[in-house]
Amino acid sequence: MNGPPLELHVVADSTGDTAARVARAAAAQYAAYDVRIIRHPRITSAAGLRAVIRAMDPTKHRMAVFSTVVDDELRALVAELCAERGIPHADLLEPALTALQSATGAAPERVIRPVGVGEDYFKRIQAMEFAIANDDGHLTNPLAQADIVLIGVSRSGKTPLSMYLGYLGYRTSNIPLVRGIDPPDELFAVDRWKIVGLTLDPERLKEIRQKRVRALGSLRQGDGYTELIRIYEELDEVGSIQRRLGCPVIDTTALALEEAAGRVIEIVERRREAATGS
Repeated sequence: MNGPPLELHVVADSTGDTAARVARAAAAQYAAYDVRIIRHPRITSAAGLRAVIRAMDPTKHRMAVFSTVVDDELRALVAELCAERGIPHADLLEPALTALQSATGAAPERVIRPVGVGEDYFKRIQAMEFAIANDDGHLTNPLAQADIVLIGVSRSGKTPLSMYLGYLGYRTSNIPLVRGIDPPDELFAVDRWKIVGLTLDPERLKEIRQKRVRALGSLRQGDGYTELIRIYEELDEVGSIQRRLGCPVIDTTALALEEAAGRVIEIVERRREAATGS
């Protein structure tokens, strides 16, 4: 990126993973900047902290400090040193600890503990493996084992969305709907609340497919795969199948992957609750 540089310094008494994630999330709102996240992990002494902060030069680059430090004295020192250097500082941990202290009535232990592997880690790994094994209609597992089933035409974004939903912990299968070919019978037997259709603007779909054809060495020219009139006809036929299944359809043309995933999850959860009462 050629935008103005912006350094985000992560100061932590452990690995700094938590602060780095927040820094990335915040930086996403400043897409015009060339953001560099710099970690300073395992800062457990005043001397080490002073050396880190003093090495920062706010006269050269725009910068900010994000800290997750549990020790009270070091936490206060981070704020003090940043104020002295004129560096904007965000203490990411203290507001959360203050809220928990208000909720529990107990003071935090102020002990450094790595967060480690979350309880959902292995569930997410299994869901990602499931998405890979059940991609593009190649069903290694019975469709009934999926939490979410995505259906749509070729190049409508099924695979990346499946993988991202897997990353979020949802076992996702995706099935391509091809003009002139009946969808698998298993699709009509699965719980309907699991199924979400995807569609795309025809012009955008044409562009995506043309890029795909070029990447494959123009192996699919002449079969109508990239012809706009055929794409309209294909979308009409696939739309009729989606209507037969009674599934909601999401237009992914202008949606970021995260937004599309959020909509899919919201739809499936709402329909599951309506269908099962739980």
